[in-house]
Amino acid sequence: MTTIADFTVTTNRGEELDLSSKKGTVLLVVNTASKCGFTPQYDGLEAVFQQFKDKDFEVLGFPCNQFGAQEPGNADEIAEFCKVNFGVTFPLMAKIDVNGPDASPLYDWMKGEAKGLMGSTGIKWNFTKFLINREGEVVKRFGPQDKPEAIAKHIERLL
Repeated sequence: MTTIADFTVTTNRGEELDLSSKKGTVLLVVNTASKCGFTPQYDGLEAVFQQFKDKDFEVLGFPCNQFGAQEPGNADEIAEFCKVNFGVTFPLMAKIDVNGPDASPLYDWMKGEAKGLMGSTGIKWNFTKFLINREGEVVKRFGPQDKPEAIAKHIERLL
């Protein structure tokens, strides 16, 4: 059985991150963008991260420029924007594609594990969120309209 521990991703500093190191951690994985109507959700993501980080919880942000070219910056620009405007301290990864032939293998797997509306596998927009349990399994997919604060009760059940 595949779990999140079977994947390696790249951080926004260009370092490889073997996600097997996250075994035992509840994760909220989200594709982000700096110039989106949902960008203010960075506040909620950081709040949820701060609320639960001491209970082996982490948010992993994956910048993506596939939706309306709303994440045009490079890694340094994105990190600076997130820190200055939203006080983001949770880990940001390198910019990725979440759909199409160049989609991140991690995202291809998560999309197959938790389908969207009407069984769709594609990511529809920025700030789609996947909740991963301590065993590395996808528990639930949340749409962009689902605010992080509303997801907190789902996170708490897994901690």
